[in-house]
Amino acid sequence: MATTDDKAALGATPQEHLLAALPDKLNENLARVEELSGRLIAALTRSAPPNPGLSGPGADLFAKAGAAYWQEWVHNPAKVIEAQVEFWGESVRHFVEAQQIMAQSLTGEQPDPAATKDRRFSHPFWNNHPYFHYIKNQYLTNAAAMMEAIDQIEDLDATEKRRMSYFGKQIVEMMAPTNFLGTNPDALEKALETEGQSLVDGLENLVADLEANNGELAVRLVDETAFEVGRNIAVTPGKVVFRNRMFELLQYSPTTEKVHATPLIIFPPWINKFYILDLKQQNSMIKWLVDQGYTLFIVSWINPDPSYADVGLEDYIEEGYLAAIEQAKAITGQKQVNLVGYCIAGTTLALTLALLKKRKDTSVKSATFFTALTDFSDQGEFVPFLQNDFIDAIEEEVGKTGILESKIMARTFSFLRSNDLVYQPAIKSYMLGEAPPAFDLLFWNGDGANLPARMAVTYLRKLCQDNEFAQGGFKILGEVLHLSDVDVPLCSVACETDHIAAWKDCYRGFTQMGAKDKTFILAQSGHIAGIVNPPSKGKYGHYTNEDVTSDSATWRENAAPQQGSWWPMWNDWLSKRSGRLVNARLPGDSGGENLGDAPGSYVLIKANHWKSDEK
Repeated sequence: MATTDDKAALGATPQEHLLAALPDKLNENLARVEELSGRLIAALTRSAPPNPGLSGPGADLFAKAGAAYWQEWVHNPAKVIEAQVEFWGESVRHFVEAQQIMAQSLTGEQPDPAATKDRRFSHPFWNNHPYFHYIKNQYLTNAAAMMEAIDQIEDLDATEKRRMSYFGKQIVEMMAPTNFLGTNPDALEKALETEGQSLVDGLENLVADLEANNGELAVRLVDETAFEVGRNIAVTPGKVVFRNRMFELLQYSPTTEKVHATPLIIFPPWINKFYILDLKQQNSMIKWLVDQGYTLFIVSWINPDPSYADVGLEDYIEEGYLAAIEQAKAITGQKQVNLVGYCIAGTTLALTLALLKKRKDTSVKSATFFTALTDFSDQGEFVPFLQNDFIDAIEEEVGKTGILESKIMARTFSFLRSNDLVYQPAIKSYMLGEAPPAFDLLFWNGDGANLPARMAVTYLRKLCQDNEFAQGGFKILGEVLHLSDVDVPLCSVACETDHIAAWKDCYRGFTQMGAKDKTFILAQSGHIAGIVNPPSKGKYGHYTNEDVTSDSATWRENAAPQQGSWWPMWNDWLSKRSGRLVNARLPGDSGGENLGDAPGSYVLIKANHWKSDEK
């Protein structure tokens, strides 16, 4: 006789039978996936339609490239047919190699591992599994064929061809087989090992990223809960001694009994937060400079909201640079200061120095530039983004929002290194289900800042596109400023592999400045690591050459390699221009205000704070 359980079982649907047979963990994962799918759809419905002009070039560029390639067919068919035959031959060879690998696996032979420098294809399956071996080699052949086809187009001007090459590379990198679950052996292997848990965790990461960005996908690069500004990063002791609508001025507490009489002010870029120079005690340039006996001030810029839409470069100069200079002079009782400008803040520092020259103001004793561009005649890797279609789209966007949002700039910078900053983090997070690392540099990188609308457009149009500061003169604050007006003692530090401010471009602008006292240092590594390179690490070296009258190639050819950090060399240069030693100054002890402890309040403002306020 059938029991109650049997009758219940007999009445169950096939789906219910299947679910009853599944392990508890799988049941739990399926329920989790169902919940996450609902959240995924909800997050996607919140996303605003993107501005297509900010995502790629206008259709006319691809139309021109297509027409130019067609002209190749018409005028030189043999050349194109030769490329097609070569492509076909490579494809056949890949198929034969796959068959050979399969035959070797049946006989127990081990195929020779093909050496590859591409980290994407480090899994053994890319070399010894016929399916993955074929997929990898066919992808690489397709990629090479596409880039070669672009390279051979002759009827595009140099700028259009450079843009086409960049966006072609983006397509190639996006279509890599490692970016898709079905053709990523690492992801498939982990899914099997974890009984699908890695895929569920990856979906959780994906949904969380979408929810955090109002439906727009932005891969989290770091565990944001691991760091807190003022608690375990940006902790060098100091005080906020001045504040206006543009910045807070921080003065750091001395660690030596005597300090140089001439104070030092650092102007960091307002695209990012200042604490890249104060991540932790071991690599903090701020702490190191204080320990060398400098009265150190740093500017912490406001993170602007739409109310700053009409703020321009002139406001950054008047209410930023000039205000900070006057405050540091008043607090220390000195008539002159030394200045540092990093990246865009170095560009604007050069404008400020030229303005002071016009005004016959001698407040600045010396200036140092970190990775600062002043001559934009060669726009480097930013050529694809500094054309009218892209800047027109930015102008349209900031006209609506009042600011150039941090996420737009972050996306642009990320795609300059898309494999490292977009696809590999996405694979680890979404396919492998890994939690992002606790890495202070990436935390800082994700803590971006907005730009005021007017300032952003002026910078892109007048400085980057029209190159007015280096050619013809830049009109601002009632003056016409030229690079040659910058004539105080100068030091410039550029970085050998910098993809944001190429060292040759930094050097070219530097040599056009009017100073007689000029020192140029070329640091190894890139935009951040080349600057934040404390002596204690003993990691990257640098190059020096006293002759700054030649072109960059000649300078580099005759430059002498130096071991270790450039900081001590710069300290020798700076100390000679910093006056005698005096008793150490406590923050605000000469009449400056005490508005709270460093790192202050402006640095804590998030890029999307105004949206949070609206809610």
